[in-house]
Amino acid sequence: MLKKRSFISLFYLLIALTSEANAQPSNDPVTYPASNLKTDTYTPGEQWKLVWSDEFDGDTLNRENWNFQVLEAGRFNGELQEYTDSDQNAYVEDSCLVIKAIHKSDVHGPNQYSSARLNTAQKQTWKYGRIAARIQLPYGEGVFPAFWMLGANCNENGGDTPWPLCGEIDIVELFGNKSDAVVEANIHFADEEDAHDQMGSASFELEEGIFADQFHVFEIEWDENRVVWFVDGKEYASQDITTEVMSEFHQEFFILLNFAIGGVSAGCPDETTRFPQHMYVDWVRVYQK
Repeated sequence: MLKKRSFISLFYLLIALTSEANAQPSNDPVTYPASNLKTDTYTPGEQWKLVWSDEFDGDTLNRENWNFQVLEAGRFNGELQEYTDSDQNAYVEDSCLVIKAIHKSDVHGPNQYSSARLNTAQKQTWKYGRIAARIQLPYGEGVFPAFWMLGANCNENGGDTPWPLCGEIDIVELFGNKSDAVVEANIHFADEEDAHDQMGSASFELEEGIFADQFHVFEIEWDENRVVWFVDGKEYASQDITTEVMSEFHQEFFILLNFAIGGVSAGCPDETTRFPQHMYVDWVRVYQK
């Protein structure tokens, strides 16, 4: 009887220890969605009128606004992920668009990740305005999220004009091999000989924490004279677009949201990079005067 009781006691002890191990809280320093999700205080200013938005308040993504690009790994910038149209990689949750980057194996390298790339091409386009999104970004070595725009005539998305002649406005990019507390702005265009040219990256660094800690508002003001970049209302970059070589930026553009992994700009994930990684988008809005 003693042996039986000892065996039973040992059995339940093992169960308790296993349960305790499985119940250990994650030491992940980031929580999604962030605690400030419901404390949005953004205002565009009295002169701006809302002309389009997606607040992601439904159960599914509004396909009247968004296209999924399905692309193999390596299609852009030597990036490592494949882009899918799976609801495992892009879905609506907590009134947010969630773009989820998944590590498909234990190997870090090409074609070992899946993610999503969404755009409004041929559905929603604008010329000039205040274009903004409230986003909680991912973090870690090798992550490469972006909120940006391309000319509506881009041949990759139904137009007839190749990049960079179509123009590109990078509203926000974060490169995981640099710093999780720094985001960058840029524009790309064609020079007098139709070769690639750019403004050159301008960066904004948080005073404390990283961009994965909280939701932040990333936006541009874009008119016939210039493009100006802001983070949480703080201006940090500006580019004149009145020269002839900047003609790309006086036409309709569409919006893109994507979450790349790795490539020539962001490096490669390693054992320190936690997966899955998430990009939470609270809303996207376009205002015009």
